[in-house]
Order: sequence, then structure tokens, then C-alpha cells
Amino acid sequence: MKKIDILCVGEVLVDFIGHQESVMINETRDYHRYLGGSPTNVAMNATRLGLNTIMVATVGKDGFGTYIAERLSEVGVNTDHLSVLDDKSTSVIFVSRSEGTPDFIPYRSADCCIYEEQITKDILANTSIFHTTCFALSKNPAQKTILKKAQEAYDLGCKLSIDLNYARKLWKSQKKAFKVIDAYCQFNPLIKISEDDMLRLFEKELPHEEIFKFFHDKGVDTVCLTLGSKGVKLSQKGHEIIQMPAIKIDKVMDSTGAGDAFWSGFLFAFIKEKSTQKCLDIALKLAALKLQNVGRLPDNINILSKLL
Repeated sequence: MKKIDILCVGEVLVDFIGHQESVMINETRDYHRYLGGSPTNVAMNATRLGLNTIMVATVGKDGFGTYIAERLSEVGVNTDHLSVLDDKSTSVIFVSRSEGTPDFIPYRSADCCIYEEQITKDILANTSIFHTTCFALSKNPAQKTILKKAQEAYDLGCKLSIDLNYARKLWKSQKKAFKVIDAYCQFNPLIKISEDDMLRLFEKELPHEEIFKFFHDKGVDTVCLTLGSKGVKLSQKGHEIIQMPAIKIDKVMDSTGAGDAFWSGFLFAFIKEKSTQKCLDIALKLAALKLQNVGRLPDNINILSKLL
């Protein structure tokens, strides 16, 4: 049995989420601080679901870096591989509060400074799932480190995972993004994408079947396409597409992190060797729970009891 359930490698950030509902950043008057970053959310959610997770990321030696380290430790995420740099500031992002995909402005510094020495071969040999994001792959040295360690993880029999949360403003060019995504797809990761991600990546609306074919042709077996309020579609190479509706919610409080909650639930169920249908069911339940709360999943409930 491998001791580490999920190794999350990538961005850890401070999210400043707008207090005013359904407005863009230019009309947001004030913000509330939350711990953010897609792989960070997955690490925290997975830990609260009882999984053993390690966070590989980098912060600055500042108040935000201290806040991040303390918050991760409180939840129980292993932070032995959280690097703290004297000469960089902790990355922050300002995010609008919305029902759909939020508008954001990133101020990046330390988050992309992930180096090979943070991920040893021993860790990879003891890891079930190696998870990262398109955000983390958008900038060196993190990009180079993650691709190299993904290869090592794959060679050691680790299952790879990626959230393709592509945003053009994070990349030098679309061409570079495709090249890096192609490189990661060689390792047959579990892929999580959203309709909005795909619209930004391809710069046009594509039929879902074309999106699935694009990734299957690159050697990816499992592609999960989230459709917001319309639910989810999952395509496994050689199998019929599975489609499930979203769970109805009376009022969406905040969509930031909903995709991460969904994927945390999916990976949790995948590790527990549940059926694909059950993986999606648990993922949708966790996403629904997140949508009803601003910022992170609430601390005062046993989230596992809400899923099973």
C-alpha cells in the first residue's frame, strides 16, 4: 500500500474574493481573504475526507506565507515540502464573486518557484496520485520541474491527474500551452476540464465529442468535462459517454473552488476504487456543498458524512 494518497504540486495563493455578488472586479468595492490555489484546495479537501496528502508549493517569507502554512497545518495537510523564499512575495489573486466562472487578476511571484529538490524519488514511489494544474505549468521553473517529476511518477507506477484550468493571461502564448499540455498528456493523466477552460484554450466552442477525441488521441483514457449548472460528462476511451446532472441548489453563494471540490471528490472516490458513476456522484455532491459556501468548504461540518 502506498502511504501518500495524493501529492498536490502547484500553486498556493491568497485569494481575495469580492464581497459584492455578481459584479466584475472593476465594480467590486471590497474583498475577503481566503486560502486558494487549485491544487491547494484539492489537498485541503482531500485531507478533510481522510486522505493522506502532501502539498508541494512555494510561498514568500511574509505574512501571507505564514497564514498559508498555518492554515494548511490546521487542516492536516503535510507541509514539509512547502518552500519559503526570502526574495519572493507570496502570490495573490483578486477574484470576482460570481455564479459562473469568476473574473480574476493574478499577482504572481513565489508560486512558480517549484524546484526538483522539493519532490524526491522516495515520495513519488510512495504516492498513488500525482496531481497538478495548467496554472502551475504556465511558468518556469515550476513548469520544467513538474514535467520532469510527472515523468518520474509515471515511470514509478503513479497515476497522474491534472486540472486543465487554462487562462490565456497566465501563458506566454497559446502555442506554448498546447505544447506543455501535450507533454503532460503523454502520461495518461485523469483530466478534469470545464467548458470555460476549453473555450479559452481552443478560442472557439467545440462539440463535446471533439474535445474528448482531442485528448483521447493524445493517449488520455479518462476525460471529465464539467458543465456548470448542466452537470458533467465523462468519456473513457472505448466506452460510452457518461452524463450526470448537477445537484440543484437554491442559491449559489460562490463558485470559486467549486471545480476543485468536484475533483477532490472524484479523486477521493477513485482512490477508494469506486465505480466511475460513484466517483461522479461523490464529486457532484462535494461541488454542490462548496457552491453553497463562500471561500472554502465549511469547517463546522463532517463533509464525509454528506457524501456517502
